[in-house]
Amino acid sequence: MASSTADNVLPEALQFRSPSPLVDIGANLTHESFDRDLGDVIARAQTAQVKTLIVTGTDLAHAEQAVSLAKQYPGLYATAGVHPHDASGWNAELAHKMKALHALPQVVAVGECGLDFNRNFSTPAEQEHAFEAQLALAVESGLPLFLHERDAGVRMREILTAWRDDISDAVVHCFTADRDTLHGYLDLDMHIGLTGWICDERRGHHLRPLVKDIPLERLMVETDCPYLLPRNLPAKLKGRRHEPALLPWIVKEIAQWRGISEAELGSATTRTAQRFFRLPTES
Repeated sequence: MASSTADNVLPEALQFRSPSPLVDIGANLTHESFDRDLGDVIARAQTAQVKTLIVTGTDLAHAEQAVSLAKQYPGLYATAGVHPHDASGWNAELAHKMKALHALPQVVAVGECGLDFNRNFSTPAEQEHAFEAQLALAVESGLPLFLHERDAGVRMREILTAWRDDISDAVVHCFTADRDTLHGYLDLDMHIGLTGWICDERRGHHLRPLVKDIPLERLMVETDCPYLLPRNLPAKLKGRRHEPALLPWIVKEIAQWRGISEAELGSATTRTAQRFFRLPTES
C-alpha cells in the first residue's frame, strides 16, 4: 500500500543522524503498524545511519515474515523463536519448523524466547519447557540467543547457568530489571540490550546509574519498535509509533549516562553486535 506524505517524513526535530553506523538489534518490523510504509521506515533508518536491523521473530508466522523481509531488504536479518507468551503452543512440529528456520542464512539468532512471569499468558511450566527446548535448538545450531525476561530473573539465571557451557552467546534484550539481576547476567557472560526505556523518567531512571556497569563489549542497543517510544524526544510524534530511525536518540541518552561520546558508544555497540550476530562488516 502506498504511504501518505505524512508517513514519509519525521518531524525535523526527530531527523537524527548517528555519527557512526548503528545496529538496531530488536526491531518488530512485522508488526501491522509498519504494513503501510515499511519501505519508508527502512529508508529513514538508513538516512539516520541505522544501517543494520535485526527483525524479531516471536512465533512461527512472524519469524517467517522476518526472514522474508531479510531476503527483500539489504541490511536486514531475522531471529526465529517463540516468545514466552506463546509457549503453550510449543510442540514437536513447531520445533521442527524452527530448526529449519535456524538453518537459513538470514536467521542470526534463536529467539525471542525466555520467561515472562509478569503476565503469564502461558504458565510458568509451559514457558520453561519451551525455553529449554529452544536452548537445545541453539546448542544444535550454534546460533546465539535473543532472550526475553520479565519478573523471572532468578529462574532465568538458574536455567541459563545449567546451559551456559553449551550455548554460544546470549543477549538479554530490552533489559529493564535491577542491579542484582544485571550483575547476575553479566556474571554468566551475557550481553545486554538497552532500549528507550532509559529515556522514561517514570520507569527507567533506575537504569541510568547501571549503564557504567555494562562492559562496552557486552552492550548493544535497540528500539524494540513499534514499542517503547522514548518519552523525552524533542518533538511529538503523531501516532506514537517507534521506529529504527530514532535509535540515535537512545544511543545519545545512553552515552550521556555512561560519560562517553555518542560516536564512541555507537561504534562500540555496532562492533559488539557485528561480532555477536556474526554480521558482515563494512570494508
